[in-house]
Amino acid sequence: MSYNTQLKDNRISIQDYLEGELISEVKHEYRDGYVYAMAGASRNHERITGNVFAEIRNLLKNKPCEPFSSDLKIKVGDSFFYPDVMVVCEEQSAHDYYTESPVMIVEVISRSSRKMDETTKRKAYQSLPSLQEYILIEQDIVDVEVCRKSEGWVSRHFFMGDTVTFEAIGLTLPVEEIYDRVENEDVRSFLQERAQQQLL
Repeated sequence: MSYNTQLKDNRISIQDYLEGELISEVKHEYRDGYVYAMAGASRNHERITGNVFAEIRNLLKNKPCEPFSSDLKIKVGDSFFYPDVMVVCEEQSAHDYYTESPVMIVEVISRSSRKMDETTKRKAYQSLPSLQEYILIEQDIVDVEVCRKSEGWVSRHFFMGDTVTFEAIGLTLPVEEIYDRVENEDVRSFLQERAQQQLL
């Protein structure tokens, strides 16, 4: 890495982190002065992220709110994260590489990221005054978890056959669309059952 690690315990300053990210070939998140390299994503992860981003982008075309993919950071206090998808509305920001005011955040969960997404990131994201909705989407099974500020961040779960609404931006879509082309046992079982019903 090209980070300056002169601080004790290999910690670096926020300025060094931000400058390092501009030239690094690998993305890193930043917490408590430490940088953490981000692993590559699976095909299913990319399919889900792409499906969600495309639906949001189509909805918000020519509207004040704007979707961003995983290359734009979120700043929460002194931490920086790369969410899979987020939406920012009417932001007046001088920062080209991060935001502090998303209204909606989507994270696609894997076995390796589950603990971070469900604990550290959830707590950090929900502390943002602007955030209205936090969505966690499983990739190995079918489960869309929606947490809304208006409902006290209580989790609601949606599965194949359900329709889910992202209230922060007024987007409603079938869970099936989120999992289009995704390959896991839940998706296969749902498609097989539907095909059998169509033959009856």
